[in-house]
Amino acid sequence: MTTAFFSHPDCRRHDMGAGHPECPQRLDAIDDHLLATGLDIALERHDAPLVDLKDVELAHTHHYVAELKDLLEQIEASGERRALDPDTAACPGTWRAALRAAGAAVAATDAVLDGRAENAFCAVRPPGHHATRDEAMGFCFFNNVAVAARHALDVRGLKRVAVIDFDVHHGNGTEDILAGDERVLMVSFFQHPLYPYSGAVPKGTNMVNLPIPPYTRGGELRELIEANWLPALEAFRPEMIFISAGFDAHREDDLGQLGLVEADYEWITLRIKGVAERHARGRIVSCLEGGYNLSALARSVAAHLRVLTGV
Repeated sequence: MTTAFFSHPDCRRHDMGAGHPECPQRLDAIDDHLLATGLDIALERHDAPLVDLKDVELAHTHHYVAELKDLLEQIEASGERRALDPDTAACPGTWRAALRAAGAAVAATDAVLDGRAENAFCAVRPPGHHATRDEAMGFCFFNNVAVAARHALDVRGLKRVAVIDFDVHHGNGTEDILAGDERVLMVSFFQHPLYPYSGAVPKGTNMVNLPIPPYTRGGELRELIEANWLPALEAFRPEMIFISAGFDAHREDDLGQLGLVEADYEWITLRIKGVAERHARGRIVSCLEGGYNLSALARSVAAHLRVLTGV
């Protein structure tokens, strides 16, 4: 069995402007590091397809999807960049990048469920976990993980899936979409207070939120995960696990003030993999979210992938 690696050149064509931290070079840094370390040979590479908008509408409203499609196609035709909010901009390459990012998550889900891969990682952008049911925000347009989770449930017929979010920022969009859906258990940690200034009070009983203060280090976080995430995941017995894999809680990343290092991402991934092996036949789909220090991002993704691949 293999780890499938989904990406596409279109994901590099989304560019929010000079100096923006969510930049195309993030994917280059990951690829370069995987090649330099030889980890790329343990991965089975796949081009991310364009998502079917019917899958997107499992997580987002029809009105939102239609409006976003119209706007991003206008921008594509005009050749101009346009700001959607102070943090999020669209350019002519954004529409196809968003379609590829969500398409990767769905295709990875199918590959794992069909037994063509044991698990999968989607090296895609734009990220997704801030995109709510009906709003683009925080660098995100479609909520890739929420789309994939709903595809697993509504199209592929699973009964229970878990979503694990370890980005430094609260996955408010994923919570907005999945809160109250008892087929889903979402567990997360995030620095608080920090953008998007939410998550301290969970929106549903199917949410296990761990807001943690600035300068928390890996040892403290591991204790919180052992005490809060793992018992909930064991009791829930998910049939598949989806990961919003943000690496901006790394101590070298300037967008947050947490103190994680590569060994912490390795430890977290090992714990997730253990749950997947006990309850979900090892089925994991992980999608890139944050991580803006290029070196720390590349090293942390490699630590994550070494566990997923078992090398």
